[in-house]
Order: sequence, then C-alpha cells, then structure tokens
Amino acid sequence: MKKGLLAIALCCVTQCVLAATVTIPIYKVAPEGDKGAAIGSVIATDTNEGLLLIPHVVGLVPGNYGFHIHENPDCTNNGLAAGGHFDPEKHNQHLGPYSDRGHAGDLPVLVVDKTSKKPLPTVAPQLTVKDILDHSIMIHEGGDNYFDMPTTLGGGGPRMACGVIR
Repeated sequence: MKKGLLAIALCCVTQCVLAATVTIPIYKVAPEGDKGAAIGSVIATDTNEGLLLIPHVVGLVPGNYGFHIHENPDCTNNGLAAGGHFDPEKHNQHLGPYSDRGHAGDLPVLVVDKTSKKPLPTVAPQLTVKDILDHSIMIHEGGDNYFDMPTTLGGGGPRMACGVIR
C-alpha cells in the first residue's frame, strides 16, 4: 500500500514538473503553407526568477533579435497570423519585459553570441509556461529597443521565425 501511494505521489510530482516546461519547435516563416524550414526549438521552463527561455536554433548571425510572445497560436502567412504581441491587460504599448505597463509578450532580446554563434538563454521575469500556452513565439529580423519610438514595437522589423506553443 505504501509503495502504491509513493508511486502515485511520485507520478503527481513528475506531472507538476513536466507541466512547468514546454519545448517549442521553431520554423522559418513562409509565405505559403503553415510553416517553413525547421531551425530548432526553444525550451521554456518556469523558474523562481521567471520564464527561462533556452533557444536551440540555427542559422542566425550574431547580433540581437526581437523576441516576443504573440497572441495567436498560428505562424502562417509569413508569421502574420500570429497577430500582435500577447497583451492580456490591453496596455497597447511596447515597454519591454521589465515593465508591468506594457505588452506581457515583450521578451528580452534574443542575443546570438559572436564567439559561439549560438543564441543565449534569457529570462522573462513576468511570465510562466501557463501564460504562454496556446500562443506563439516570434523571432524578428532586427533588435528591440523596448519602446514604440522611433518605430513601433521596438523596431524589430519583419518576422523571420515562429513557433506555436502547445
């Protein structure tokens, strides 16, 4: 009986841990069809500091990229079907990941290291895995200044890669 209860407790704990992590496949955006070529994944995990995002993507040159959670779980039509930034509180402004007055989907920039040529992990302090489920994650061609000036949405520019978060 004790072994049975221990097995059930272990199973419950395992499920809780698994619920706090999601692997998001990332694809290049494509003009036709539902997705372009696979370029990797992003692992999102809840931590005490916020949502840890560990990108495992290839084909990005060193530099900074806009990185956001978008409203819709859809990456079709060059990523435009993903809609705007995830903004459940309807703040309607782009203030970056450290402000509670902007879009909730504003993530820290995705930095691709010059030496390793790999994207670095980052933490979104105000999000959890539960918050981002049934949305999409987007990588933009340009960096992000976390403001709507001089161009809207931080100047990230066109959408280049996207993943549906399930």
